[in-house]
Amino acid sequence: MKVKKFWNWVRDETTGERTLYLDGVISEDTWWGDEITPAMFKSELFADKGDITIWLNSPGGDCIAASQIYAMLMDYPHNVTVKIDGIAASAASVVAMAGTKVLMAPTALMMVHNPLTVAIGDSEEMQKAMDMLAEVKESIINAYQIKTNQSRVKISHWMDSETWMNANKAMELGFADGVLEDSKRQQATPTYAFSRRAVTNSLLDKVKPKALPEPAPQGVHAELLEKRLNLIIH
Repeated sequence: MKVKKFWNWVRDETTGERTLYLDGVISEDTWWGDEITPAMFKSELFADKGDITIWLNSPGGDCIAASQIYAMLMDYPHNVTVKIDGIAASAASVVAMAGTKVLMAPTALMMVHNPLTVAIGDSEEMQKAMDMLAEVKESIINAYQIKTNQSRVKISHWMDSETWMNANKAMELGFADGVLEDSKRQQATPTYAFSRRAVTNSLLDKVKPKALPEPAPQGVHAELLEKRLNLIIH
C-alpha cells in the first residue's frame, strides 16, 4: 500500500538537482501517522547532497509540522531556493522563510496571520490556550524576523491584521527576494532587437537612390579603324 504524503521529491536527470514539491495542506492528518513521520521527511531530505528547489503551493496547515520542516531546511547545509507559484499562507509562509532565496510568481500570494486553535473548558483552560497561542505566535515571529529583519512589533501587527501580500509587497517587506522571471521572454529580446535592425537596414536599401548605369562603350566603324591602322603601318 502506497503511503500518502503531502510532499514529493523529483530529481532532474540532466542536472542532478533535486526538487521538492509541497502542494496542498501541510500535514493533512498524515504527518503524525504510523508511516508518515517527521523522521521520514528528514531522511529523504538528507538522503543526498547539493542545492535543492522547493515549489510551494499551500494554504497552510499544522504549525508544528511547518516548524519542523522549517528547522530541517534551515539545518540543510546547501542552498534552498523556494519558488511560490500559487499561495504560501499561514503555516506554509513559515516553511518559505527557510529559503536561502524566496521567489514568487507575479500572480502568487503570501499570507501571515495569528495561530489558531480550538479549546474546551473553563476560564482557566481558556487562559492556558491563550498563553499557548501567544507563545506559538512568538515562535513564528522568530522565523519571520530572521528573514525580513523587520521589528517584532511590525510583524505582530501584520499577523493581527491577517496580511496578504503579492510578490511586490512581499519583496518590499522582506518576505521574498525576487519575482520568478520568464526565461523564454529574456531569450527572445536580443532576437527581436536584431530583427528590428535588419528591417531598418532593408528599408533604407529600398529607399536609397539607385546609381545610374554607366554608358555603354561606343563602338568604332570598321572602315575608320582600317584607315587608322594603315596610317600606323606607313
